[in-house]
Amino acid sequence: MKDSMKALAALTDEELAVRYMNGDNDAFDLILKHNQSKLFTYIFYIVRDEEKANDFFQDTFIKIITKLQCGMYSPSGKFLAWCMRIAHNVIMDQYRNERNFMIVEPTEDNDLSNLKTKNVQDTNKEIEFANTQVLEDVKKMMNNLPTTQRDVVYMRFFQQMSFKEIADTTGVSINTALGRMRYAVLNMRKMARKHGIHLDLV
Repeated sequence: MKDSMKALAALTDEELAVRYMNGDNDAFDLILKHNQSKLFTYIFYIVRDEEKANDFFQDTFIKIITKLQCGMYSPSGKFLAWCMRIAHNVIMDQYRNERNFMIVEPTEDNDLSNLKTKNVQDTNKEIEFANTQVLEDVKKMMNNLPTTQRDVVYMRFFQQMSFKEIADTTGVSINTALGRMRYAVLNMRKMARKHGIHLDLV
């Protein structure tokens, strides 16, 4: 038994997922151990409520188990991103009707395709935050962003994900991901002015 677990411990999450899909239940224990902390942290940053985060976490892993049991995972080297996409969908299903009328919201799909190239370039400059202090201020202001915008900010700055990865994880276009970030930046700037916080955006 120990040798079996030692052999499993040497496998990647991709390999463990395949083993679990093939009926090795011990493989899932390691998948959970490897990913639960990062996944819970992601969920908690988005929902900002520990009780809700725990509920979403449980729902997410039930869906992960179900999808794996149905053979719905194709190894791609990005198992955690796949799990985060499931978590994102669980959260969005719950908050689909949530609206914050005090926050600037774009069109329904947050798309930047109607903006000129210069505006998109400006957006890319705006969304690069200068230092750790700014990121700490961002964490505080994230609490007041709509869920979709908070989601993108977390993935971009605290998971170091590219906009392509964010788009793939959240199931939207890159323009939509950029649009959500643009409005998140606008909202955080507004909050920063209100509270006298200086954000160095370059």
